[in-house]
Amino acid sequence: MQSLRAAVLLSVFLLATLVLIPWQESALRFGLPRRKTFPNRYHRFLCRLFGIRVTIVGRPVQSRGVLMIANHTSYFDIIVLSAAAPVSFVAKKEVASWPLFGTLARLQETVFIERGKRSQSIQARDLIRERLVEGDALVLFPEGTSNDGNGVLPFKSALMGAAEAELGTDAEGRVRHVPVQPVSVAYVGLYGLPMDRDLRPLFAWYGDMDLVPHLWEALKTGPIDVTVQFHAPLSVDTTGDRKVLASDAEAMVRRGQARALAGLPLDVPTEFHERGQQDARAVDAAA
Repeated sequence: MQSLRAAVLLSVFLLATLVLIPWQESALRFGLPRRKTFPNRYHRFLCRLFGIRVTIVGRPVQSRGVLMIANHTSYFDIIVLSAAAPVSFVAKKEVASWPLFGTLARLQETVFIERGKRSQSIQARDLIRERLVEGDALVLFPEGTSNDGNGVLPFKSALMGAAEAELGTDAEGRVRHVPVQPVSVAYVGLYGLPMDRDLRPLFAWYGDMDLVPHLWEALKTGPIDVTVQFHAPLSVDTTGDRKVLASDAEAMVRRGQARALAGLPLDVPTEFHERGQQDARAVDAAA
C-alpha cells in the first residue's frame, strides 16, 4: 500500500505539473501578475497532495521587498516556504540544469548564483537588489547546504552580501538597506505524532543522498507536519554589518527550530529589530 500511495502521488504530481508549466510560462512571457502568485497556489496544492501540513507562526513581510533567510533541510523546504508565502529563491547555478526541478525553479523566477567567484557574487548581489527594489520576496539558505533537520548549521555571512545593498534613503535622508527576515523551518510530526530525530532523515535530503530514491521513500512514508516561523525582520541599519546580522539571524533561526522540535510554544514579535531581539532574549531565558 505504501508503494501504491507513492506511485499515485508521484503520478498526479507529474501530470499536474506538466499541464501547469505552460500556464506559468505564458505568465512569465507576457509579464502577467499571476506569475508572482501562481507558484504559491501551486505549492499549496502540492502540500495537500503530499500530505504536508504546514503550521505558520508569525507573519511574512509582504508589503515590500525582503530577503528571507532560512535553515535548509530538504527539497520539501521549497514546497513548504512557497506555500507559506509568495516567494522566489536564490539557488546555486547548478540547480538550473536539473531535469524538471531546474525548469520549476526558473518558472518561479529563481535567482541563480555561481559561488566562489567575486565577480559573479557582485553580479548576483546587484540582481538580488533589483528584485528587492521591485518588491519581491527572495529566500536564501545561508547554511550553504542542507542537513539532517535536527539542528542548524553555521550561517555563511559571505552568502548574505545582498543584505548590504542599499535600497535608497528614508524621509530624513538616511540610507535604507535590505530588510532581512529570518525564518525557521522544523519538521515536527509524522502521521500526527511527534517526529523523532531518527525519523527526520526520511524527509531531510543531505549529503550524498540520491534525489529520486529519497523522494520515493519519503512519499511512501506518509503525511508530515512542518512548522514555519517568520521572525522579526533585521537589517544592517540596526546590526551594523552583515556578519553581525548573520550571527543574530542564525541565533533566531536556531532558537525557533529548537523550540518547534521540542514542542515548546512559539511567539513572534511584530515590531522591528530592537523589539525582536528583546523578545528573543526573553524566550531564551524562559527556555
